[in-house]
Amino acid sequence: MFQAAAWLVATFFAWTSSYAIAIALVAVAIMLLITPLTLKSTKGMLEMQRLQPEMKKLQNQHKGDRQKLNEEMMKLYQEHKVNPLASCLPLLAQMPVFFIMFRVLQGLTKQSGDGFLPQYISKTSELYTSLKGSFKMNSFGLDLAVSPAKALSDNFAHGLWYVLLVVAMAGLFLVQQKMIASRATSPTMSDTQAKIMQYMPVAFALFQVFLPTSLVIYYMTQAIVRIIQQYYITRRFYGHDDSIGRQAQAASTTAREMTDDSGKNASKNDKSTKKDLDGPTSAPIVSKRVTPPKNRPTPSGRPNRPTPPGKNRSGNVRRDKSGE
Repeated sequence: MFQAAAWLVATFFAWTSSYAIAIALVAVAIMLLITPLTLKSTKGMLEMQRLQPEMKKLQNQHKGDRQKLNEEMMKLYQEHKVNPLASCLPLLAQMPVFFIMFRVLQGLTKQSGDGFLPQYISKTSELYTSLKGSFKMNSFGLDLAVSPAKALSDNFAHGLWYVLLVVAMAGLFLVQQKMIASRATSPTMSDTQAKIMQYMPVAFALFQVFLPTSLVIYYMTQAIVRIIQQYYITRRFYGHDDSIGRQAQAASTTAREMTDDSGKNASKNDKSTKKDLDGPTSAPIVSKRVTPPKNRPTPSGRPNRPTPPGKNRSGNVRRDKSGE
């Protein structure tokens, strides 16, 4: 695989005599090979989105039975001839390509005591002859063998051109992601998650500061091709009101409303259940005292003294003058 990718770079270099253009043409060729998978996965993803309201109903019906839910979901996929893994095909195809191109571009500029010792390509190729014994991979005034961070540390003024390449690549990634985000609607994705997904490619672009500039050229070209792809996808799948993309957007909106309604109902049920558990609000208990409290003043204003034990209370009764 490494030799096949390196042969492709060597072939384009023999046609153009430019390292940057050869690497860019490799990126274009790879993107053209992946384009059919991208279109197929996009269509499969839109078909999945059209089924979201029915999927939400099944989730509500079989909320406590995971096995039954999976069986009903598989029946739904088979009925509508939808492959839930179709949207992963471009990603599965591009991940090996990323590692292959990273290894090949590093191998072409492998350092030895006498300069570069290119790997994976024929020693009779023009690319091998051009790089053998060199210490730089110059193209358009930039050394594609060094990283932007290394170029910036060696010469700050000249290194700014490398940084501008990374900034331009981040801008292209942002444009591409905004084109996707303007069409996509998900009933389970929050605004925070949408922002993370939108700016994640820009964060990925910033990591390119520490990778060889040849990879920056490679990914910049891929980003340009992806923007063209997204424009074509928008025209093809979202071009009119009855298109599959418009139907998928409407279905996603319906599923989101169903999710919001179920959340509100669940909140109401929780409140009513809590109210039932707490019971009716009881009235405050009023204490009725039978005897007056101690030290309470008598109507005459004198304190009510307790009667000593053993003393006849009748002695406190006033007698008349006759002694009766």
